[in-house]
Amino acid sequence: MPSRLSSGEDAAQPTPVSLSVTQPTWSKRLLWSVTFLLAAGVSASIGAMLTMMTPLPPSIAPQGEEQVSLGDVWQRGFGYRISRPINVLVMGIDRVPNVPDGSPEVFSGRSDTMLLVRIDPVTESVNVLSIPRDTRVSIPEEGTNKINHANTVGGAELAARTVSANFDGVTIDRYVRVSTGAFRELVDLVGGVRIFVPQEMYYVDNTQGLFIDLQPGWQVLNGEQAEGFARFRRDATGDVGRVQRQQQLIRALRDRLMDPTVLPKLPEALRLVQQSIDTNLSLDEMLALISFGLGLEQDNFRMVMLPGRFSTPSEYVASYWIMDEEKRDQIMQQYFQVDSLDIAAEPRDLNSLRIAVQNASGNPGLGREVANYLQEQGFGNVYVIQDWPDRQAQTQIIVQQGDLQGAETVEMVLGVGDVIAASTGDLESDLTIRVGSDWAGHTEGL
Repeated sequence: MPSRLSSGEDAAQPTPVSLSVTQPTWSKRLLWSVTFLLAAGVSASIGAMLTMMTPLPPSIAPQGEEQVSLGDVWQRGFGYRISRPINVLVMGIDRVPNVPDGSPEVFSGRSDTMLLVRIDPVTESVNVLSIPRDTRVSIPEEGTNKINHANTVGGAELAARTVSANFDGVTIDRYVRVSTGAFRELVDLVGGVRIFVPQEMYYVDNTQGLFIDLQPGWQVLNGEQAEGFARFRRDATGDVGRVQRQQQLIRALRDRLMDPTVLPKLPEALRLVQQSIDTNLSLDEMLALISFGLGLEQDNFRMVMLPGRFSTPSEYVASYWIMDEEKRDQIMQQYFQVDSLDIAAEPRDLNSLRIAVQNASGNPGLGREVANYLQEQGFGNVYVIQDWPDRQAQTQIIVQQGDLQGAETVEMVLGVGDVIAASTGDLESDLTIRVGSDWAGHTEGL
């Protein structure tokens, strides 16, 4: 039985509640609930957050002696709640050669994906920090190494201690580990996911069972292709590009799960991943997380990648992701409520915001027009990058480094745009503005 990683008060204290919802509302919220739990991070959390609901027994008794069947639960909801914010460490584990399926050893590999997830019933939000696997950290009793090494030498407990030690002492209340295989089957089960592939992708890794051969453009990816899209790293962005593509898949999966035709397949999805996880979440805690997910609004699901830079050959022989400690502290304060004495909660100066502008309208020159407009409004660090190959109707303001306040300021100045809390923009930027065709119509009134 996995050990609990935090001491003191239980991370989740389920208490019975009564639910009264209409069937249409229940179906819609169930879809988003499963999307939230499923989509806290592809490879790791597509399986992991879904499996926070599993295994469900044939019957449970949340209130008194009343027996509730799985069918009743699916129709009426769960009588459990979490009483305070909790942090869950989610890891997707690399394939371990020569280990049979179902063996505990399948969870002994390196963490291919690592996510720190904060579930907060007070603010009714979920925040997800993606930690690149090559992040250079100090592993307790082991020394300096890549963060994906921690699970290999010390399991989930050492991985959690490592995250806490290197991320301002953040408390890790629970963990979830997912083996390979579940992700492919889950995507196939829901009929694939629609993804825009920005470039040709070709890569073969026989050790990990990967064969990636994708062409540019919009397409529906099956499970094997989606895993390849998420794990591809043969480009200039390497490991960090994988994090960005994983976040793209989260959004695509969310859209797919909002399709009512997928709802009848969800019980099968739960059974599918039951044997693909290791977690110290109790059954009651799993049910409490589902209950929380039922009321979660999509706008309250936010993702951010650990800011940093690639190491250089002159620094280290191995290739690392070197975290930006100041920006790490800002994220831990804003997204995880971890106090840091070195961080002052003051608005950033407009000149300090590094803003990348990317034309996605198909209208030549529109990106430069937006950049000039921002400079006229007092933003002093604005630059234009290569056009995005997919045309968009709506402008997006992508919160690359987690600065939500800065994104909201830019949105007000532009008068258009949808703030996207995901690190899928230009790696060097604080914010990336992907200009849609709505900007052309908006400027007519300026």
